Amino acid sequence: MCYDISLQPVKEIINEYFSEILIIKQLEFDFSFPQHFKAHSHDFLPIIIREDEALHLRNFEWGLIAHYMNSPEKVQKQRSWMCNARGEKVLDKNAYWYKIRQQRCLIPVVGIYEHRLVKGFKNKIPYHVRWRHRKMFCLPGFYNYSPIPDPETGELKGTFTIITTHANQLMSYIHNDGENKHRMPLFLPKELELEWLKKELKDHQLQEILNFQASSDDLECWTVSSIRSRTERSDGKQKHEPLIWPGLPKLGKDDQPGNLNLF
Repeated sequence: MCYDISLQPVKEIINEYFSEILIIKQLEFDFSFPQHFKAHSHDFLPIIIREDEALHLRNFEWGLIAHYMNSPEKVQKQRSWMCNARGEKVLDKNAYWYKIRQQRCLIPVVGIYEHRLVKGFKNKIPYHVRWRHRKMFCLPGFYNYSPIPDPETGELKGTFTIITTHANQLMSYIHNDGENKHRMPLFLPKELELEWLKKELKDHQLQEILNFQASSDDLECWTVSSIRSRTERSDGKQKHEPLIWPGLPKLGKDDQPGNLNLF
């Protein structure tokens, strides 16, 4: 799945990436330094949506609030399941995602984090993964406005989810444990990212995008320090910067000792 991302693009990079973007509201977001965002903290992130025939950059919360979550109790109980959407379910007419398949968005990132289980290591090993040779890319998702007005402003909060798919070999080696193992975000080349935001795509066009599988060679990764700790790294580096784990076996060799291999 995808529950941790890295974001550091400045507004200029986003504007360069999406020349059509119209920023309506002043975003309360610091673009100037690398940051780690967690799905289940329901962090605000800048996302790109198409409304009123234009692209907009908006601050939405990670963790989609569906129309049927019409009480605070339902939101609290059910929202944690809505941080990711399985790509295989999008065109399933019985799935919620089918109902909102025209409410598509892109989430700008510089990378994602995933954890690997290795025999003999007390904790899972965190990795930073990104598209090779791209300073920024976007993950496709869906957005929705909460049916419950904000008690202070009366506004309907914007929320989103990130689409996932079956892992390629690299991501299978990293995301090798847990109930949702062997999953990864739907990594897309830029031309398909832009296609994702086109108005009223037909279902067969959506399916073509959802079927895309980034190869292991399209991605690059490295090990990092613990990403969910509030403690700053002892070496003073940012969370997304490389850290060598001594004795870490090669990817795909989780039960064998060896030297670090960044694939």
